[in-house]
Amino acid sequence: MAYLKRKVDIFLSEWKNNPDKKPLIIKGPRQVGKTESIRTFAKANYKNLIEINFVEEPKYKMIISDGYKADDIIKNISLLDPSKRFEEGNTLLFFDELQEFPEISTALKFFKIDGRFDVICSGSMLGINYRKIESNSVGYKTDYEMYSLDFEEFLWAKGYGDDFTENLLNHMKTLTPFNELELSVCNSLFLDFSILGGMPAVVREYIAKGTFEGSLDVQRQLIADYKEDIRKYAEGMDQTRILNVFNQIPPQLAKDNKKFQISKVASGARFKDYRGCIEWLCDAGMINICYCLNFPELPLTGNYDETKYKLYFGDTGLLVAMLDEEAQDDLRANKNLGVYKGALYENMVSEAFKKSGLNLYYYKREDSTLEEDFFVRTADELIPVEVKAANGKSKSLRTLIESDKYTDIRSGIKLTGGNIGFSDRITTFPYFCTFLMKRYLKGK
Repeated sequence: MAYLKRKVDIFLSEWKNNPDKKPLIIKGPRQVGKTESIRTFAKANYKNLIEINFVEEPKYKMIISDGYKADDIIKNISLLDPSKRFEEGNTLLFFDELQEFPEISTALKFFKIDGRFDVICSGSMLGINYRKIESNSVGYKTDYEMYSLDFEEFLWAKGYGDDFTENLLNHMKTLTPFNELELSVCNSLFLDFSILGGMPAVVREYIAKGTFEGSLDVQRQLIADYKEDIRKYAEGMDQTRILNVFNQIPPQLAKDNKKFQISKVASGARFKDYRGCIEWLCDAGMINICYCLNFPELPLTGNYDETKYKLYFGDTGLLVAMLDEEAQDDLRANKNLGVYKGALYENMVSEAFKKSGLNLYYYKREDSTLEEDFFVRTADELIPVEVKAANGKSKSLRTLIESDKYTDIRSGIKLTGGNIGFSDRITTFPYFCTFLMKRYLKGK
């Protein structure tokens, strides 16, 4: 199977070329392509790759028997496998499945001081273990967060180059509508991406066959693996609670009021009992949390209510895979988003924002119908973002822009299935442009 080009590839090259590089930790949910990307990079850049997987080869947990110094660890690795070659300046040491053995992160400091070998660690940082890793290696590591493919990486997989993305961004900056062909091709690609999600195994299947055939089975297996992870890595009664939250996300997103209600998860459930479960799923990279602002004004940091939030899946394809049979068939055969339309579009936007480095906030005023899906910002302006399944009126968006109450808001953005447009201080973009929002805002 051909390798899917990823954004981490560029990061890895830059990391290698930095003379003062620290050991690198690539974290992210399972099966997003971390191991494959690291192996591909190692093959192209090093003579020797020493790969140690703590799940498949637990005996390597013994390598710290003499302590954490680089020499001691290398000696013990060679003892377990004398064929492993350590050549100074030309060897990458790759510790995989770090969550199984967070203790090894203490050695990163010593490898940095030693300086003879490059070190990369990777793993699905589930729950509490990452905090242990943070404290063990603070100051001696670089972190990189990896996600499933975003829409740009999906376009690469389909054979589109950077000029295609530049063209989309140029349309946004100049507010030039797309012609009929551009709109049709981009909408179709984006809908396919949204149904599939960005898990490499799913995308590969689709690229190889040119159809959705088999993709649902792969997605369902991934969901089963995620649930298995929850059972494996979450402790005690939290397992059940975490699974309950995970299973509740699709039905709650399908409702008009998308705010996540703990009371619906189990009878008598309270926020304080579930707060850790939601953070756990977020730490594991399975979900994204979108917090409710106290008031739509800058700054955003600290200006939100941590007891009010919406929960979205980190990968829209996994949300799709959890829909019921009928919705599944309709979606794949007729590309009909049906009842889940609003939910799917919002999830797509939350995913695109998060993957491009934007934080997630929404606003709902308790005493009225005023509600806004997302907010983004420039240096001095807060911009409400409305996600429209149908091209209807945007009452809340208008109120936020026109009312004197919201002094940081001067314009708005609407994401729809239509074309680029501008009127009454509201800029409209098609959904497929969402992944470029951060780059667009930079130019504003």
